[in-house]
Amino acid sequence: MAVVKVEDIYFRRGDNEILRGLDWEISEGEQWGMLGLNGSGKTSLLSIISTYEFPSSGEVEVLGNRFGSTYLPELRKKIGYVSSSLEKFSDFFWNETIERVIVSGKFASFGIYEQVIEEDWTRANYLVKEFRLEHVKEKKFRVLSEGEKRRVLIARALMGEPHLLILDEPCSGLDILAREQFLEALEIATKNNVHLVYVTHHIEELVAEMTHVLLLKEGRVVASGPKHEVLTNELLSETYKVPVSVEWRADRPYLSIK
Repeated sequence: MAVVKVEDIYFRRGDNEILRGLDWEISEGEQWGMLGLNGSGKTSLLSIISTYEFPSSGEVEVLGNRFGSTYLPELRKKIGYVSSSLEKFSDFFWNETIERVIVSGKFASFGIYEQVIEEDWTRANYLVKEFRLEHVKEKKFRVLSEGEKRRVLIARALMGEPHLLILDEPCSGLDILAREQFLEALEIATKNNVHLVYVTHHIEELVAEMTHVLLLKEGRVVASGPKHEVLTNELLSETYKVPVSVEWRADRPYLSIK
């Protein structure tokens, strides 16, 4: 079973064609990065595979569920989502303890409105430990640093044991230390039987755990596949519309302008 499969999808808003005949597939065991300039179609593609948008045409299958014959709100519960933009909902978390924020992820809700069983608190405490948040245990979300808040949000996304975890520019606005602490947490995520889709403008965030990369340009695929085959000078220069050079250190790519 493919984790994600999109075939010849188009996505239009009015007269604006955002995605154009896009094909892409995520197989079991793969962890994907997604790169492209603003306006390349990244956000629209994420909205589709996270079940919040339908393509204008084409076929989409996520976790074995084909769009058009699937109840999407139920499928959505199997998909974790972390984004810096989630912090616009921080008012819902503001006075909650980190444990309650994490548990709310089981229900994909902002706040807890359903019955929580003992096993839920046990899993929340396990995630607190896994993500090195024990020093802020039982603290209110509002007092956390930005880096700690992002780690709470990724723990929240894993609370429901999703098979697919979408990370949309999760390090945006973080300082270097907080970014590296967050990126270390990706190793924990991959050990929780989850498949990542990591979207970023900064290719050095594609840590060793990332196995594959999708490059987008103007709504089309420039290249997709194993990261060392895709992250080349030629393909990245085409994607970014400027001559660039990539250097690898500790299995992480670093970009410079030629």
